[in-house]
Amino acid sequence: MMKMSELSAEVEIGSGVFFNEKMRCLRSISAAFVKSFAGKGSTLLDSTTATGIRGIRYSLESGIRNPVLIDMNKGAYSCASANVKSNRIDADVRNVSMQEFANTYEGRFDFIDIDPFGSPAPMIYDSLKLAKNGTMLMVTATDTAVLFGAHRNACIKIYGAEPLHTELCKEAGTRILLAYITRNASQFNFGIEPVMCISDMHYVRVFLRLVHGAVPAVRSARSSGFAGQCQSCRSFEYGNGIAPVGSKCARCGGKMLLSGQMWMGLLSNRTAIAKVIKSAEGINDPEASEYVRRVSEEIDVPFLYSVPKLTKALSMGSVSHKKVILRIQETGKMATATQYWKDSLKTDAGYDDVIAAIKT
Repeated sequence: MMKMSELSAEVEIGSGVFFNEKMRCLRSISAAFVKSFAGKGSTLLDSTTATGIRGIRYSLESGIRNPVLIDMNKGAYSCASANVKSNRIDADVRNVSMQEFANTYEGRFDFIDIDPFGSPAPMIYDSLKLAKNGTMLMVTATDTAVLFGAHRNACIKIYGAEPLHTELCKEAGTRILLAYITRNASQFNFGIEPVMCISDMHYVRVFLRLVHGAVPAVRSARSSGFAGQCQSCRSFEYGNGIAPVGSKCARCGGKMLLSGQMWMGLLSNRTAIAKVIKSAEGINDPEASEYVRRVSEEIDVPFLYSVPKLTKALSMGSVSHKKVILRIQETGKMATATQYWKDSLKTDAGYDDVIAAIKT
């Protein structure tokens, strides 16, 4: 057994029980998220608890009383049970699969955390059986090679979407995950409202609110669409609907790589994220609060421009993406750095404006 301390919690890690020390920052962001929106009596399900570290921190730092922690692995169940006891919190720990739990539990949760090893896809449908209007869903995907297009056939099989294996892959993968959640949620008459999306290291993590009703469900379904990127000039196109964009670039005639279906709506809610930043500061994890702040400052428009990719397409030398951002801002347009790739930017300016800024 190995003992590990993480902010307010101290856990022992049993043999064969998964624990990733590098995910501390994400756990802090998640604790801050829950703290921002939890009220008196809020209920929470940690559906892949492992050591119990997330559920324990939600109880100690986020104000959640008696969280439900489940894991189908017997070793993880024993480990989580012991850690709950040693941290002196009240929690309902169960050795059960998500499917069995969802089909037998007679309640609904305000927060549902899905953080498996690999794809969350098999757990999404069952999690919605435990949701209600206003439920906050937190979903992690670590199968980024699938979502980002390195394993194209697996993405088609699991998520029902064509991935995009280019510099747009991280955002495209995030949007593919959201579209998958949307399709499942609509079967339960839920629409989704993304609050915050994170893509870092080997994972994608989305935080969203479920809104019950036919109108929000249809509105969310209509927010799905397709995207395409030209492999010659690096421009991109996107649009809503069930039909993809054209196979040839309207700008230069180059071949378009097509991707979708994916979520084409907003990825964040700045008002809500401001609450998360404040809560993160209270948790006293500077790395977490700084990461959320960067996400909040990013302009929320579909897709990014990789300055190195564009200069290569233009047969130019290297250009600082920070200078390009400043040049675009001088024209009165918005431009920011992005969490998805360094040396890249997001902007509401058009492709021609970005090229002009680079050339200048």
